[in-house]
Amino acid sequence: MEPEARQEFIESWGAMGVAWGINRSMARIHALLMLEHRPISLDDIAEALTISRGNASMSLQKLRDWGVARRVPVAGDRRDFYVTEPDVWAMFFAIARERKRREFDPAVSTVHQAIEALGDDTAPEVKQRLAQMGSLLGTGEQVLERFLANPKASRALLAFLAAGPQI
Repeated sequence: MEPEARQEFIESWGAMGVAWGINRSMARIHALLMLEHRPISLDDIAEALTISRGNASMSLQKLRDWGVARRVPVAGDRRDFYVTEPDVWAMFFAIARERKRREFDPAVSTVHQAIEALGDDTAPEVKQRLAQMGSLLGTGEQVLERFLANPKASRALLAFLAAGPQI
């Protein structure tokens, strides 16, 4: 890949990560890992992206927590090396699971807590609105749980919805 295209991909992935609420360094490291065909050291990651070694280390730990990167040994070298999840669908489901846990689940909990806290003096329109929101989020939660529980079936469903060939 041409250096300009490589850098553009890394920066675009970083900007997209920020738009999704993900740390820019974390997203840029993920992009770099996706472009590498062999393990890359922590030091080389920091140097390639001109970030501190500490920033790279913390971001890599988050990527590992999300399940989209892992540390791998390299024979004859004691440094830490990293690779990305090679299966983009597994990566997609790992990210979706983590985003559901971090973002969607707290929203569901907040709405349920608000519903439970409603008093007798709450306007009927507000009660109805929150009940509808609770129902909508409950449906979304069921759909997400089923979607994430069976990646193979979910991939087939996505292919069907896209009206394209089996993925």
